[in-house]
Amino acid sequence: MSSINRAVVAAVAVAAPAAPSATAAPAYKCASSTKDIDDTSYDGPWPDNWKVTVKTCAARSGGTVYVYAEVRWDGASFHPVDDPTIFDGAKLRVQIKQSREGTDPVVAEGDFPQLEERLEDSTSSGKRTGTYRTATIRHRAGAAALGDSVLFLDWHGDGRGYQRHDYTASPTV
Repeated sequence: MSSINRAVVAAVAVAAPAAPSATAAPAYKCASSTKDIDDTSYDGPWPDNWKVTVKTCAARSGGTVYVYAEVRWDGASFHPVDDPTIFDGAKLRVQIKQSREGTDPVVAEGDFPQLEERLEDSTSSGKRTGTYRTATIRHRAGAAALGDSVLFLDWHGDGRGYQRHDYTASPTV
């Protein structure tokens, strides 16, 4: 083989795309929904609803199901800047459920209380918008499984404890 042919073969080998990996990342299927949530601890004249969207995503690789969720919010801005007393608690529960006829049983779940600090954070002008993505939970699950998310909010001073807000589950994987 001439030196010119070797150079062409080497150039083609370098420019050719790499072969796909045998361990490609699983493709996630997602669903989201939005809720207007009333701040039950506030009874004043200013708008106090929070618009909260949760997107739940699930994927399968072999017998293992992977689920994560992303929360987006636009909160009331009448609270003081970076007010750590808006909530007594706030967390997102991410679940893996086995899809069955009737109620889908939970086979794995994880709570993410870090959400509270993010919700209470604001810009210097008091605007409360943001996003939070949970870590991914995983579990070996049967043929049809899905991801689900539940937002728990405990408003400071309302005396009601955690209030549950259910969101749309992911498609079945």
